[in-house]
Amino acid sequence: MRFRVSHTTQYVYDTPASESFAELRVWPQSNAAQKILSRELSIEPDTLVDHYVDYFGNNVEFFSIPHRHTSLTVRAEANVETFPIQLPSRVTDTPVGECRQVYNSTRYQLFEYLEPTGLVPLHQHRRIRKRFFRQAEPIGECLLKLNEWIFKSFEYRSGVTDISTPISRVVATRRGVCQDFAHLMLAILRSNGIPARYVSGYIEAYDPEKTDAKLIGAAASHAWVEVYLPGGYWWGLDPTNNQAAGERHIVVAVGRDYNDVAPMRGTYKGAFDQKLKVMVSLEREPAAALL
Repeated sequence: MRFRVSHTTQYVYDTPASESFAELRVWPQSNAAQKILSRELSIEPDTLVDHYVDYFGNNVEFFSIPHRHTSLTVRAEANVETFPIQLPSRVTDTPVGECRQVYNSTRYQLFEYLEPTGLVPLHQHRRIRKRFFRQAEPIGECLLKLNEWIFKSFEYRSGVTDISTPISRVVATRRGVCQDFAHLMLAILRSNGIPARYVSGYIEAYDPEKTDAKLIGAAASHAWVEVYLPGGYWWGLDPTNNQAAGERHIVVAVGRDYNDVAPMRGTYKGAFDQKLKVMVSLEREPAAALL
């Protein structure tokens, strides 16, 4: 499948800002499941943009605007082709106990994805974490059960949480958004000794070739989880939509939690207040256009 992705972030200041500084993670990755065909970034006011690859392999762009301005608009667009990825059954059928042996032998390489973070505390929900992973059960079956449990047990409700909302409150209220569900899933996985990382990206809301239900989280950046499996495979799981990540998911950045992958962060001087507007669109190219 081929998609056109557009991600626009706009700040309007109540009084002119004298300077702005920002760091972006809005450049989709190229990997086995997707290929970046083209990519453009535009910034208003116009300025020079630098680039580097961070510790987790994410493309990061950064810029400064050292003069007065009343607004800032960042527009990132990309053409992306996605591919179906099927994990070998021998991987998903591996018993949890055998997987843990693999994780113990490679703990040094996977250290970051086993440890707690400020947004992913561990060992707070022992009754929950012990429910899903028994030594003799296949790892793939256990992961899908956890994915389904979060989907069925929690209500997607925008506006009831923000990035500072602790997982304990999400569990108590049983409500949140995709980033909350991803952080909760990471906490359960890491508490069970299973390496997992946070993923930010985009999803297609409706499949134009089917009449299935709308996917949740398509109106803005989406979040899901990738679990490390024996053999070096990272398996994407989307608890917000109770499915494995597939051709309709586009990966932008990965990390330990949201703080490693925030699409845009920065600061400004001079203005007292600002209005923020974010617009995301993901459009599939018709099959006829690919011939």
